[in-house]
Amino acid sequence: MASKGKREGREKESASALAEGVVAGDKRSLARAISKIERGDENLPALFSELYPRTGEAITIGFTGPPGVGKSSIIAKLIRLYRDEDKKVGVVSVDPSSPFTKGAILGDRIRLADHFLDKDVFIRSMGSRGHLGGLAAASRLAGMTMEAAGFDVILYETVGVGQGEVEVASAADTVVLCLQPGAGDAVQALKAGVMEVADVFCINKADHPQARGTAAEVRSILEIGHELDPDAPVPPIVLTRGDTGEGVAELEKAIEAHRGHLIETGGMERRRRASLRDFVISWATGRLEKEMEERLRGEDADVMERVYERRLDPIAASGKILRQA
Repeated sequence: MASKGKREGREKESASALAEGVVAGDKRSLARAISKIERGDENLPALFSELYPRTGEAITIGFTGPPGVGKSSIIAKLIRLYRDEDKKVGVVSVDPSSPFTKGAILGDRIRLADHFLDKDVFIRSMGSRGHLGGLAAASRLAGMTMEAAGFDVILYETVGVGQGEVEVASAADTVVLCLQPGAGDAVQALKAGVMEVADVFCINKADHPQARGTAAEVRSILEIGHELDPDAPVPPIVLTRGDTGEGVAELEKAIEAHRGHLIETGGMERRRRASLRDFVISWATGRLEKEMEERLRGEDADVMERVYERRLDPIAASGKILRQA
């Protein structure tokens, strides 16, 4: 018991030292802390309990949309605008679809290369690796850790349009859906349910002949939704060019206008409360799922054997495991 107490004391001391480094703005400490999040390190609870009180003040923006739409290029230009305002920017790039690349897609990150040497910009890629609480929860923890390190703006970037992307992006105060002209992205986003959570629409590659047609298509879909809920604000549609930066200043203004609307109407507090509630549930669900998997691999192997032999049905087996948890 004494050795266990000493070990816990050392772990707590180690977590405190790392937390101090993060809060002091040390990039190595920040990188190590996020690595602990990715690994699901056993010291993570102690570490995050020290960091969490220093979160909640940053501007958080979620970018989602199909691969190849140019999100990274837009984000690179947006970072430049925030840096001109002397804001520190953190980026969490997420790839829920690829267990092989683990989110570190070199081509996308190259577009952010101009900011790699900026001490007030921190970019981290994350991917599917069985994160406790799901990838959305893990990326949220990474973003919060950047907040604790003193970053003023946190950008979440996801690859693709689907449920995982919705969960990651919806952790942010403002969700930007990026679409490209002539690709049918609006219909796919509507099917995936992403349009329902988007606060700002960005039609990238504005020089494309079908750019304005795509904007009109999106506007018609939004107007139908507005007819169903007249009290809901109609999200703005901004045309941009990630290669030249055209329209990105207007995008920043649209994001700021949405943030101002949330603060003015009390929507910010409601959104953040709902987001934190989802986060807690997601983390608890992930922990329960992990415990169930470990139980099935160990002491409850006989339960599964009875299921295989048709002596116990799967529903009854799951109930038995839950009661023993």
